[in-house]
Amino acid sequence: MAPRLTTAATAAATALLVLTGCSDPASGPAAQAGDATPAAWPSPTGRLDGVTLTIWAAQNSTTVPEQVTAAFSKATGAKVDVVTIPDPYEQGVQTKVATGDKPDLAFWQPTASMLTALNARANLQPLDDAPWLPSMSPELRDITGLLDRTRYAALITSPAVEGVYYNKEVFAANGVTEPPENFGELVETARKLKAKGVTPFFEMAGDKWATQWWVQVQLADAARDGLWDRINTGKETFADRTIVGAIKTYKSLIDEGLFNADIKTATFEDQGAALLSGKAAMAVQVNSFFGQLQAKADTAELDKKIGFFPISPSGNVGTFIPDQSNALVAFRTGDARREAAARQLLAYWMGPGYQEFVTARKTVSLKTDVPTPAGVPQALLDVHKSLGGSVGSMQALAVANPDLYLNLADMITGSLTPEQVAAATQKQFAQLAKAAGASGF
Repeated sequence: MAPRLTTAATAAATALLVLTGCSDPASGPAAQAGDATPAAWPSPTGRLDGVTLTIWAAQNSTTVPEQVTAAFSKATGAKVDVVTIPDPYEQGVQTKVATGDKPDLAFWQPTASMLTALNARANLQPLDDAPWLPSMSPELRDITGLLDRTRYAALITSPAVEGVYYNKEVFAANGVTEPPENFGELVETARKLKAKGVTPFFEMAGDKWATQWWVQVQLADAARDGLWDRINTGKETFADRTIVGAIKTYKSLIDEGLFNADIKTATFEDQGAALLSGKAAMAVQVNSFFGQLQAKADTAELDKKIGFFPISPSGNVGTFIPDQSNALVAFRTGDARREAAARQLLAYWMGPGYQEFVTARKTVSLKTDVPTPAGVPQALLDVHKSLGGSVGSMQALAVANPDLYLNLADMITGSLTPEQVAAATQKQFAQLAKAAGASGF
């Protein structure tokens, strides 16, 4: 299994090197039109007859733009094509961009490290002075989407938070009257549920990507105390006690039998079905998981069955992780008309089209002048409420995002030990950090 891990790390580092021109991404190319002076923002509903825009989306975000792009097309005459890039989405997008294949817009994780991974200054349009920014909720306006004080991503939905989704009916039927108030209580609750014949936790190691949430929620307190600053500067590594300890705890809970028996092969779809049906009591997940539940049940059923609470070693602290479904970036394509049209679509989306968008998606509004629609499930409101006290995830605070989730999935299937997971992750992190121009690597 080691050769595959080495290949994955090398491929990721190589893609980043191609995107950054083997240099510090912050240096970028010579300034292009729009760098020194913010680009003009077209009227959101101005005519765009004959213009076709392409949006790249992941499998779990491909339906997000359906309503708003249809309304935009009707208002402006533009055609908008949404193209689904197969998972793993981020690697696929980076590979395409490295070869010069660019869309007009794409869903993208709006963290500094992932904007760096796209070499934002060279490849993305700056979105400074966007017309919707004055009406953004103050606590969310600058929470993400920035790299070196330039805005490259438009936040469209409430950023994801890592935490625990739980089945209220399973809790009530087994005497759990209040959600756990820290990670230790979470584990004790799981043991009580298991003793009553309930599967406490459901994990989806078959699809792999969510395995990392279990480690990251355990790191919330350390993140608040500067863990990722230390990792970013080489003063601490993934192989040191803090992160290895979290990995070992995750494995020990699996070995204890607190997870679903089919953990090695279970998928994202299986996870949602298990929690909704009560087959399992809890799942550590992010907002996209709740989107899956919304596709399976209406708000009334969700409010009856599904709750959410953030978790950390010390208390109910969430771990903030904006994902690609939360934001859009606009590419430099070399076609001035399409670049302006891409900005116009964003201005429409976050302007006159925003109320209908959040209403259609049944999601929380990010704008002070657009009310959150009726019918947003309480769990989603609770996720959004937890943002104010949340701490940054690896994706939000690290200078590079190694494939921790792949290594953890290999641990679950028995291919790697916790120590090997940490070593493989650190090796890839150092390669990516060096490629990104971070000092000390």
